[in-house]
Amino acid sequence: MEFSGEKAHWNLVDEERKHINLPRRFSFGNNEADSDFTSARTSCVSAASFPLWPISPETPWTRSPVRASSSPPLLYHCLASLHRSEGNIFSIAVTNDFVFTGSASSRIHAWKQPDCTEMGHIKATSGEIRAILAYGKMLFTTHGDYKIRVWDVSLTENFRPKKTITLPRRRSFFSYGKKNNQQHRDSISCISYNHKEKLLYTGSWDKTVKVWKISEKRCVDSFVAHEGHVNAIVLNQEDGCVFTCSSDGTVKIWRRVFRESSHILTMTLKFQPSPVNTLALYLSPSECILYSGSSDGLINFWEKERMSSRYNHGGFLQGHHFAVLCLATIKDLILSGSEDATIRIWRREAGNSFHSCLAVIDGHHGPVKCLAAALETEEIMMGLLVYSASLDQTFKVWRVKVYPTEKETLEKSEANDQHSKTTDCKMIPVLSPSWVERKIQGSDF
Repeated sequence: MEFSGEKAHWNLVDEERKHINLPRRFSFGNNEADSDFTSARTSCVSAASFPLWPISPETPWTRSPVRASSSPPLLYHCLASLHRSEGNIFSIAVTNDFVFTGSASSRIHAWKQPDCTEMGHIKATSGEIRAILAYGKMLFTTHGDYKIRVWDVSLTENFRPKKTITLPRRRSFFSYGKKNNQQHRDSISCISYNHKEKLLYTGSWDKTVKVWKISEKRCVDSFVAHEGHVNAIVLNQEDGCVFTCSSDGTVKIWRRVFRESSHILTMTLKFQPSPVNTLALYLSPSECILYSGSSDGLINFWEKERMSSRYNHGGFLQGHHFAVLCLATIKDLILSGSEDATIRIWRREAGNSFHSCLAVIDGHHGPVKCLAAALETEEIMMGLLVYSASLDQTFKVWRVKVYPTEKETLEKSEANDQHSKTTDCKMIPVLSPSWVERKIQGSDF
């Protein structure tokens, strides 16, 4: 294991060169082809099917297609594009301070938010990093030796992470030769963390899910979850429900037995014959929606009933031409990355199951393998930073600005009017009738 901040094998092409401070180890592409590669493009769908508003040729923003609206719902542009020769990036994790990437090179790179300055990397000698998860000051990584490592990344100025745990722990000399049931037998493809119970869930291509108690540094439960590779695992942090999906075409819901470590299967959601590659959960005080992306290009979603806690199929989102490989949710937006090399941004309307596609981003030249998003601002319009990695060996950063819907604009306008009226009322003095009467009569007080 080695920590390094040396020159990385990256070429940086930045659309906002004058506005972002980049470290000296990054170099800009000076030729025209490089500029073309990272410039934001008009959506391939919108060019044929949707009218576009006139836009200044100097601006990097691209208008997205809209449906019968007088103003664009979303603007985006590519903030930075990083090309690497070390291998494909398999996973992205975002914290308040850093963006972490795991790849086939055995290196975990750390980038400073939001200016994409590389802080350094962790060099592990245990194979590719398939899955990464960040929570608080902890970073969880899975490695080619089928083990999980936990890092302390609490230092934000000087990137010097400290490895705190390796799971499973190294066995004693006397236990060699015995079968180790705690370790996965194949690549660990996905990872999730229960914040409340401090439980770490790992899913593997060996068809199993394992549950780890971080404080005790041991596996507390292991079960065969599917008949094929376990591709994704997500948790509902409110009720502890565990969702898994697999190449066998199923999505399953698991619950932990009360006051025990074991888990039981409560529901199987099978709505498509094709492999399910990814999951994402939308959670709000009033709603819980599970999204799944499959190899047929569809994004199915299930809505949770309030009374029975059952998940009913609500429909599917159609738009991608090939397999959906990754999903991410933030606020009322759903982001999807596909084998067709595009990223789609969807918005769900409050109170119903209708989803609209706000943008099709086609900046990559290969399948989009992983996505992550971070909220930048919510003033006037919602600002996001979207991070995407593709099998074309590029890592891109997108700045996205989402306009509020007409309903939200109207509600804000009414709230502002009401606030203005209230303020005006507070500023009007209330005069005593007896004072007014004496003032009219000219009497002294």
